[in-house]
Parts: sequence; C-alpha cells; structure tokens
Amino acid sequence: MQSLLARTPRLAAHRLPMSAARALSSTAARTQAVPTEKPVLMKEFKIYRWNPDQPDKKPTLQSYQIDLNQTGPMILDALIKIKNEVDPTLTFRRSCREGICGSCAMNIDGQNTLACLCRIQRDGTKDTKIYPLPHMYIVKDLVPDLTLFYKQYKSIQPYLQNDNPPEKGEFIQSQEDRKKLDGLYECILCACCSTSCPSYWWNQDEYLGPATLMQAYRWIADSRDSYGAERKEKLQNEMSLYRCHTIFNCTSRPHSSLLSFFLFHLLLCFSFILSSFYLSFYLPIHTWIQNHARYYPSTCLTPAPRLSSLSYPIPGSVNVTRSRTCPKGLNPAAAIARIKLELATE
Repeated sequence: MQSLLARTPRLAAHRLPMSAARALSSTAARTQAVPTEKPVLMKEFKIYRWNPDQPDKKPTLQSYQIDLNQTGPMILDALIKIKNEVDPTLTFRRSCREGICGSCAMNIDGQNTLACLCRIQRDGTKDTKIYPLPHMYIVKDLVPDLTLFYKQYKSIQPYLQNDNPPEKGEFIQSQEDRKKLDGLYECILCACCSTSCPSYWWNQDEYLGPATLMQAYRWIADSRDSYGAERKEKLQNEMSLYRCHTIFNCTSRPHSSLLSFFLFHLLLCFSFILSSFYLSFYLPIHTWIQNHARYYPSTCLTPAPRLSSLSYPIPGSVNVTRSRTCPKGLNPAAAIARIKLELATE
C-alpha cells in the first residue's frame, strides 16, 4: 500500500516535509500553466514617415513586420508595439485608446478613422498602409497640425449662450428637445470627416468643414441657447457654409444626407414658384426630415475600402482619399442640410 501511495504525487506529498510538498505543488502548477504557443502570423505595415529635422528628405513609406499573435487586435496596438520594440522614432498621437479623445485619427488603408477603433485585418498576405490625415500640414510622421481646425471650431463659439439664466441655477430641457441633440454632441473633434472633404481641402482657410458645421448646428438646435439667430447669421456667407458641394465623404450614411439635400433644393425651387404656399410645403417636409433623416449610428469596425496606392506628399499637393465614414458613425452632411433648410426659411 505504501508503494502505491509513493507513486501518487498528490498523496505522497502528505508524507513529505512541508518545504518539499510546496516545491512539488508549485512545479506541478507551473507545468499546467504553460500556454500553448500560437503559430507566427506576420503582417507588413507600411507607415508614412517624415522628419521636419530633415526637410530636404522626401516622405517615405517605411515597412515594419510584426507578429499579429503577439499584439492587440487594433491598429493602435500595432503602432505602440512598433514604437516600443522596433522603432522608437515613430511618432503619432494617442491617449484614451477607446474612441473618446480623437487623438489617434489617421488614414488607414484609404479610410480616415481612429487607430484605436480600427481592427487589424488578419490577412498576412496583404499589407496595411497608414498615413496621417490627408491635406493637412504635418508636424512629424503621423501627427497633423490641427491649429487651423481648432481655430475654426473656436470661431463658432461652442458654448452655451443665454442672457436669461434660470432662477434655480440650471437650464430645464424637455426630453423632446434633448433628443434633437442626438448625433451631434457625440462628436469628438477627431477631424476625420473634415479632412476627407475635398471642399475643405480646396478652401481650408475659409470653409468651416463638416465637423465645425455640425458643432455649429449642435448649438443652434439646443433649446437652452438663445443666440441661435446670431449663430446662423455668422454662417450667412458664401464660404463658411455654402462651399459644401454634397460630396458626402464626411458621412457614413450618404442616402439620408442625399435625401435632405434633395428636399432642400426642391424647396428652393418651389419657393420661387409657389411662394405663398412655401411654408405649407416646408413645415411638413422639415418635420419628416427631423423624424427620419436622423444621424444613424454605424459601426466603425466595418472593413475599410482599400486603395492600391496612395500618393501622400507633404502639404500643398494633390491627394486622393476614399474615406466615407465618421469613426463615431455620425452624419455631418445631414446637419449641414438642416442649417441650410433653416436659413432658407428666414
């Protein structure tokens, strides 16, 4: 019987000294905890590189190979792994890692999106190309200069303005009025939509762009703000608002925006022909737009359209991008249409 007990480690441990029993149990635990090694899955990442300390050197695409089984699932995980383990000179912005701050906005495989929300395509035969946001001045590598973008955002006075504060110290808002802000306040100012807009490329110094205009409408539509008329008056010029040519690169749901713009131009035609009945046409159609042409949320994990090649030189040159998705699934074009609709009735 004793010989049988000696052959069983679990029972034999009771016959050993305490130190020997602990050594035996820890050895068995380490043996059981050894993970199964995953096969190597290498993928190539081609990343835009430009160093301002070497202005005479042209931008290049630098290639990096990493094992996808040794990194996280998102593009940002791959960038962090490359910077920490391969090339510490690689420069990019990042902060929250969960789609809240908008810092890691960049162009990935031809799509403007957030690196922290964009999944790595686990196909080792296809490379992934990563560029900074298109048609922006570059600080270094994947870091664009957003000075003008934030200056434009500041110009719309993005804060609550009301000359008659409530007695109780807070603004009361109905649920219906609050719902009007859905799809507007979620914008994190990542600039993905604005930098995908050709009109913004061509008139960046005057045209406010999709992101800023959507934020402008966010305050126009807010029932707690009493400066809606003044806000709309600032947009009444040929450049700030009306440089939008309905290209729809800024929206992930072009069909809803297309409907809004179609109705807007249709109403303008009817206003000349049937001016006395204009409001009768406008009000029910505008109500329908408010109820149906909403800011439909969509997933940012949809595979991005790929470009076989991208010409991406330093600012001031022509580039092509096919970005059509806001990382948060918002619809800036619909907000622009609503501003135009409201201005058309005044």
